[in-house]
Amino acid sequence: MTLPEIHDFLGCRTPDAWVAAALADQETMLIDHKNNEFKAASTAMALIAKYSTHLDLINFMSRLAREELVHHEQVLRIMKRRKIGLRPVSAARYASGLRKVVRTHEPQKLVDTLVVGAFIEARSCERFEALVPHLDEDLGKFYGGLLRSEARHFQGYLKLAYQYGDAADVDLVIEKVCAVERELIESPDSEFRFHSGVPA
Repeated sequence: MTLPEIHDFLGCRTPDAWVAAALADQETMLIDHKNNEFKAASTAMALIAKYSTHLDLINFMSRLAREELVHHEQVLRIMKRRKIGLRPVSAARYASGLRKVVRTHEPQKLVDTLVVGAFIEARSCERFEALVPHLDEDLGKFYGGLLRSEARHFQGYLKLAYQYGDAADVDLVIEKVCAVERELIESPDSEFRFHSGVPA
């Protein structure tokens, strides 16, 4: 898995203004990142429950859920070391914005959900990459390691989308989601989150 594949998949790179905001508010970034890891595990488990006859999906999502929960615990440990307390942080508009394009009938709903998952993982990977050069050694090393696992997750989601969908349809879905994802990343956003747009 190479990062150019992820850059080609995404419609844009993370704006510099977002990187600056993240570096200025690492506390919110870490709290929201922790929440995202938990949500990623929850999503994987929900997919296992919903698509209980899809063996390859179950195997992939089971491994992914375990890995995301480990990341959740790792972020918690970093927060503890940095004396960052837990506090409620509202969800970014990002994931809900992407899910708006998911079709409601099966098997298209599964395919669209998997494509959205691929975009979320790809963007997470690209954001870690954008942050790593600017972070302290401890956080930089951690995010550098996460970058590789997010890249693997991106690949897994995409592979399953093509497995359970028609290739031409999946290509069209990728195009559609890509346009929405780019808009969410490049447009002004009123609050800073790990997947937020340009700070307004």
